[in-house]
Amino acid sequence: MRGDRLTGVSGRGGLYSAEPRPQPSEQMVPTAVAQLWKSQAFRAAALFGGLVLALWAIWEAAVRLHVVSQLVPAPSEVAASAVELLKNPFYDLGVNDAGIGLHLLSSLRRVMVGFALAVACAVPAGFWIGMSPVIAKAVDPFVQVLRPVSPLAWLPIGLAVLKDADRTAIFVIFISSVWPVLLNTIFGVRNIPSIYLDVSRTLEAGRWTTIRKVIWPAALPSILTGMRVSMGIAWLVIIAAEMMIGGRGIGYFIWNEWNNLNLANMFVCILLIGSVGMVLDRLFAYLERRVRYERS
Repeated sequence: MRGDRLTGVSGRGGLYSAEPRPQPSEQMVPTAVAQLWKSQAFRAAALFGGLVLALWAIWEAAVRLHVVSQLVPAPSEVAASAVELLKNPFYDLGVNDAGIGLHLLSSLRRVMVGFALAVACAVPAGFWIGMSPVIAKAVDPFVQVLRPVSPLAWLPIGLAVLKDADRTAIFVIFISSVWPVLLNTIFGVRNIPSIYLDVSRTLEAGRWTTIRKVIWPAALPSILTGMRVSMGIAWLVIIAAEMMIGGRGIGYFIWNEWNNLNLANMFVCILLIGSVGMVLDRLFAYLERRVRYERS
């Protein structure tokens, strides 16, 4: 008994055993790394980082070894230009000498105004067309003829009618944004499960109550999908439109840098445009997930 008290716990691995016990930190580190590696998000982030480093190294080597034109900047030069452009992005010394932040905000303002006008027109029109087969057949030829026309084909017409570059850019955004929202609204209204409408009729709900309580929530995911597509198209079109109409905007900034043969700044703009487009797309994807109803 006395011997047991002195040794604490009898047998191998007792309290006063001579064999060292592994420390908690030595056990936790491999386990934590293994658990982290099992995460798909972590593995995707690691793969993304690896791809970025590989592309950076290939690009840098191609420039240093003169595999590409001497006009093409190395990624290290692009990074230096990004630091310089983002150091003071909101200075304003005139139309041709303004910070990249002001150009970006100008483009975003045009996109948001044109997109909002498109949504305000397309959603009510989509409900009106989707709820009436007669109106749908009457309007369909107009939609099918006008929808395939390139948005930039409307640019000269907009300049001739509106006589203002800023309003013309908004008009082009409106034309390019209206069709996906309109078609997806029509699709959402037409494809509401009939059981929803049967329940509404059973409860003797009025027309506006049915639209507000039944049709609108059921069609909203499809409408947001159309808005997501429209926003992507609008952000794509505004760059080309601003290159043609001039003035302030990220598209004009890229064209101006090309005239100055400053490709490093152009690459910075391309990365910035892509980043903003990704943020806008992720925002609408989040809204889609919030309103989507998954039937079991």
